[in-house]
Amino acid sequence: MIVRSQPVKAIPKEWLKKIRQIELRTVRLVEDLMAGQYHSVFKGRGMDFDEVREYQPGDEVRRIDWNVTARTGIAHIKKYIEEREMTVMMLVDASASAGTGSVSQSKRELAAEIAAVLAFSAIQNNDKVGALLFTDGAEKYIRPGKGRIHVLRLISEVLMYEPASRGTNLTSALQHVNRALSRRAVIFVISDFMDESFERALKITSRKHDVIMVPVVDASERALPDLGWIAFEDAETGEVMEIDTGNPAVRASFLKGAEERIERLRRYFRKTGLDCIEVQTDRPYLKAFMQFFQNRYRRLHP
Repeated sequence: MIVRSQPVKAIPKEWLKKIRQIELRTVRLVEDLMAGQYHSVFKGRGMDFDEVREYQPGDEVRRIDWNVTARTGIAHIKKYIEEREMTVMMLVDASASAGTGSVSQSKRELAAEIAAVLAFSAIQNNDKVGALLFTDGAEKYIRPGKGRIHVLRLISEVLMYEPASRGTNLTSALQHVNRALSRRAVIFVISDFMDESFERALKITSRKHDVIMVPVVDASERALPDLGWIAFEDAETGEVMEIDTGNPAVRASFLKGAEERIERLRRYFRKTGLDCIEVQTDRPYLKAFMQFFQNRYRRLHP
């Protein structure tokens, strides 16, 4: 199900305040630190074909157009021009588990702030930015656009959108964005990845687009507090189970399972060559972003 447009709702004052706070924090961060980093690793990655011309000494051999060269008997190369703008698309997990959080912000609130950083970086570089909010289906598609008002609308949707479903199906979201975007784009997948069997769809998407994974982790998913018997409800399935958090063996088992799940994701991203920015609700995300930009810059400019 895709919700393309809805009547404009009045935004409650507390949400307006939160959106404004996110804007102030992220705009300052983009202006002070990230705009140059963003430009250095993304601008110029997309190229449009311009024309074919005769080969000249110093031209890159890999740009030789062998069909034209064979037809004319004279070496020709393909000439490209840098695209004037890119499209940045954010796939944001809006499932029930994204609403959980054990510290000052939920995973969804952190996702909104990450989306704001990326969106303001994009429009400052004259790029278009859009979003797809997904659960076990693609639910809310925001067409790529520019400008502050567009970004603020995007942030408010990430924060306030009320999803129709509770589960997570990344495959359906990837399939939808593949259909929606005809040209190569930069795609950030912002999710807790409480899903399985999305590898094939991700592989197909990464062939066409530049895909960056942004796992969002909450402290409660890494370790259990020692609080005795507690009833836990699975946010996506509604299943309830009681756990003795006072038992050291139970806490150790939970910690081991959580670490193994996160490590499996990390290994998969490394194996497939996908860039990853891992963020956590109880830790500043700036360090993770700067590390991502540094690693990507070194790879693109050896």
